Amino acid sequence: MADTRAIANLTPEQWDDQFFTEYLTENRYAGEMGTNENNIIQVKENLTKKKGDRINFALVNKLTQDAITGRATMEGNEEDMGTRSFELAVDKRRNAVRVAEIDEQFSAISLREAGKFVLKEWSMKDTERLITKALGMMGSVPMTAAAITADGGTVTDAWLVDNADRVFFGNSAYAASSGDLSAGLATLTPATTAERLTAANISAMKMQAMTYANPKIRPVRSEANGRHYFTLYAHPLAFRDLKGDTVITAAQREVSVEMENNRLFKGGDLLWDGVIIKEAHDLYDYSTLTGLGDSGTVVPCFLCGAQAIGAAYARRWRSKTEEFDYGDKHGVEISAIYGIGKMVFGSGSGDRDDLKDHGVVTGFFASSTAA
Repeated sequence: MADTRAIANLTPEQWDDQFFTEYLTENRYAGEMGTNENNIIQVKENLTKKKGDRINFALVNKLTQDAITGRATMEGNEEDMGTRSFELAVDKRRNAVRVAEIDEQFSAISLREAGKFVLKEWSMKDTERLITKALGMMGSVPMTAAAITADGGTVTDAWLVDNADRVFFGNSAYAASSGDLSAGLATLTPATTAERLTAANISAMKMQAMTYANPKIRPVRSEANGRHYFTLYAHPLAFRDLKGDTVITAAQREVSVEMENNRLFKGGDLLWDGVIIKEAHDLYDYSTLTGLGDSGTVVPCFLCGAQAIGAAYARRWRSKTEEFDYGDKHGVEISAIYGIGKMVFGSGSGDRDDLKDHGVVTGFFASSTAA
């Protein structure tokens, strides 16, 4: 007599493994996530193998001193690598669905399969929201109009001072080194085209990342063609303005072939001067800075290089089922223990003094229309 066996892809362990694989490959930021230092979003799973509530990311700055040549002595002239650290905490995040027998009778396993789509969509959105919010953090203050106004410059101005070499106001409308965030935002005028997101402003942000920033921001090397790229996550209002820039419109005719078969690119992306421009839809909900510009709306864009964001997993997404009401209702929960944050490293005398956004140039631009 033959035994009846459970279908492999419906067993809990197989389902969870497949769920996590799809979660990593289908979310909006999938092309930028990876486990090494050549990724905009660096993923670490150290805590899946040991206990703990936080993961440390290490930064080793590039060596810059000139070579010791000829008969000159090397001993005693070694260069300090300038090691710094970034600590990222994890937390449990979860959601669940419940179905009554009268609507549809499910076994525990089939309920996993039935709820798979909605739970996967929710988990991916949860991660996308965390990444979007992390990009906008200014010290401990989130990048929202209400939070900036409530802060009154206490934290945000300190953030601007520490990050003056990696903050850009549209068309250099305000010097970040002046150290007053609200004053800088108030200089951005929607009627001034040059203060919107343009090809020229993208090139200026790239110049800031590669030349003026200290330490410099490192671009990501593409595995497809060996070239180096930055990625700019643009607020939807800024992205719309950029598409109206005739310089950008003309440039896209030349780059369609380069975008093919390259995981860094997705449909709708733009390319200019070695910068991939992606529309970050969630920024509209979280970081539309209404009332902070000169008679209009200010919107942020984030030019990112390697190790801009850290993602730490202590436990991958996992499902559990439960019965309620004498078995009349069946529920399935999906949960993970993880954390996401913008990598910040100390630039002062101590390891975590005067924190700088490691891999991000933050740009503020006027919008041609209000939110």
